[in-house]
This record gives sequence, C-alpha cells and structure tokens, in this order.
Amino acid sequence: MGPMYYIGLDVHKRIISFCVKEASGKIHAEGSIPATRLHLDCWLRTLPQPWSAAMEATLFTGWIYDHLKPHAAALKVAHPLMLRAIAAAKKKNDRIDASKICDCLRCDFLPECYMTSTEIRERRRTLRYRNLLVRQMVQTKNKIAVLLMEAGVSYNKQQLHKAGYFRELLATSPDINQGLGALLRLCRETVVRLQKTESALVRSLERDSLLKDRVERLMTIPAVGPITALTWVLEIGDVQRFSSIKKAISYCGLCGAERSTGNTVQRTPLSKQRNKHLQTILIEAAKMAPRISPDLAVVYACEKQKGNSNRATLAVARKLVAYLVAVDRRQKDFLVVRNESQTAA
Repeated sequence: MGPMYYIGLDVHKRIISFCVKEASGKIHAEGSIPATRLHLDCWLRTLPQPWSAAMEATLFTGWIYDHLKPHAAALKVAHPLMLRAIAAAKKKNDRIDASKICDCLRCDFLPECYMTSTEIRERRRTLRYRNLLVRQMVQTKNKIAVLLMEAGVSYNKQQLHKAGYFRELLATSPDINQGLGALLRLCRETVVRLQKTESALVRSLERDSLLKDRVERLMTIPAVGPITALTWVLEIGDVQRFSSIKKAISYCGLCGAERSTGNTVQRTPLSKQRNKHLQTILIEAAKMAPRISPDLAVVYACEKQKGNSNRATLAVARKLVAYLVAVDRRQKDFLVVRNESQTAA
C-alpha cells in the first residue's frame, strides 16, 4: 500500500467542500462538489488510494457517511462542539474549514463522535418521528380544550378526550354552534388518526427482529416500558462504548456540568450537552418508577429527605440508567439480588 492521503470534508445541504492532503501536510487537491450521490461517485474516481476522511456531524452527514464508508480506509465524524473550539479562527469559510478538519485528522487530533450502524439510524428515525406525532397529538388535544374555553363551554377535563363523552358533549351542549362543532370534530379526527399511526409505528419497532430480544430484556426492569426500552436501544446503540455507568449518565443528561477555579467548585444545573431524547424519556419513567418498584421508592424517599422532589426524581433516573447498562451488558434479564441474613434459632 502507498502513503495515506487525508481528506477533510465541510458538508452543507447543496455543496461539499473538500481538501486532500498528504501525510506531510502538502495539499494534493481541494475544491467543492455538489452534494449528490452522482457527483460523489465521480469525485471518488479521482481520489488517490488509500485515503481516510473526516467530516463534521451535521443533519446531512448520515447519508454521506454511508455512501463513502465502503470506499475509505477510515472514515470519521467529528463532534461539532469540540471541533469548534479547535478550529476557531479569525477568517472562516468552507475551504478553510475543510483544511482544518483535514489537519485534525492528519495529526490525530480529531474529536471523534460515535456513529451507529445504518440499520439502527433508520429505526431511530422512525422512533423520533413517533415522538413528533405524540407532540402533535398533545397540541391538538390542548387546542380542543382552548376552543371550548373560548366559547365558554363547560366540560369534564378528565373525560374530554374519551370518544363517548366527546360525542355526547357535541350533541347535548347548547353552547356549541355549527362552526365550533365542525372545528372540534376535525381536531378529534386528527387525534384519532395520530393515535393509530403512533401505535402502528411502535408495534413495528417492537416486532423488529433486530430489536426484539434486546427490548424484551430491558423491559424486565421495573418501570421500563416499550417506549423507554426502544429509546434506550436506538439512542445508545452499542452500550459497550461506555466504559462506566457515570459516562452513560452524563450522556443521558442526568448530571450537571462542573466549573472549578482555584478552590471554588460550582455545580451547574443539568447540562445541555446530552441526548435530549433519552433525558426526557428517563425522567418521565423516573416519575412513575417509585409507584412500581419498592427499591426505587426507597431511592426516591432517601433523596427527597436531602432535597426536593426534582432531586429525588433525578436520583431514580440515574438508578434506572445503572439498571439499563447492567442488563444490556450482561444480555440477561433483570434480577434483584437480596442479601438476607438469617439468625439461627
């Protein structure tokens, strides 16, 4: 094999800027190409062999990564937040960015981020679309309540979104005129359609052969349902990439950032550098967990004595992460081991 060539890619929606350098740092080629598969194929035929490339993580990175991966000796994706600190410069454009990324790769100074497999990313896209449907469903339900309040219609808040009560309300309330009734029916039809679509997406993921066994194992953990298990599997990817439970907790956004100077140490609120999908799901699960699991109820009670309920909920969420990591690593169902001391009579 000949000497390695290093390529930095600055990826955008329409244009990909590239910089090809030799190991010594000498520029072999640079320029830009349209961000299409056809132009990438033509560009690949002009590259010297062997080559490795790096690009910044963006919305468009996934399909470019999948397209280039079979042709590269190595292909890496850089963490955008870390790369911004390294590649900060007074003068900044696409050509310079591509050169900076190439230099970071060539000098082995690239802050690489984890890329899951194509199959996991495709299923994760489905789960995130399901989350969008849930948000739209909640917004539509809230709109139904707003329409009723605007017209001064009295209703039972707990039963408003039940089909039977909703039909009865439309038929019997004298304060609902024809125009308002049409809007309410349209909102209700939207909610029903979103519910059916959301349920179908969840069922398809639960039955997927790639996820089924892993999800079923995780669901043996108290307070972990199908949505929590699916979110964990599809957002974490390979659990072995976390060398400790603390790193998994940090990735899930269940701890604060630390700022220390001299003898002063300050803990900030929950860090924004996290996987927001996992953070949301785990906190929701932690709010329900003490009602389901006696062990988690003890964790909640102990932490609540030291602070408020939010602190206790976070402690339960961190405990759930420890359970999830343990079950995922061992690939065995959840089992509580109790140490009971017995005294001889």
